Amino acid sequence: MLVMTQQLDEIQREIDAIKKRNKRVEADKAWEISWARRILIAALTYIVIIIFMFMAEIDQPFIAALVPSLAYLISMSTLHYFKKWWIAKLIK
Repeated sequence: MLVMTQQLDEIQREIDAIKKRNKRVEADKAWEISWARRILIAALTYIVIIIFMFMAEIDQPFIAALVPSLAYLISMSTLHYFKKWWIAKLIK
């Protein structure tokens, strides 16, 4: 009886560990596809490029730095459609 209780306790600990891991994985996946992440990356890209353009003495760095940042956002927005198309083509 004691052995069975210990086994049940061990199984429950394993289930709890799996549930905890699943929550962590789900949160990580949610972050990967979130707009907050995309906007943060675009903003950081914009800042880094502005700094580079100031150092390189390029004209209108605030406007010119928009190009790669917006390109990133557009590519991330459309990537989902290309992924669906690619998976559909792969499955056929």
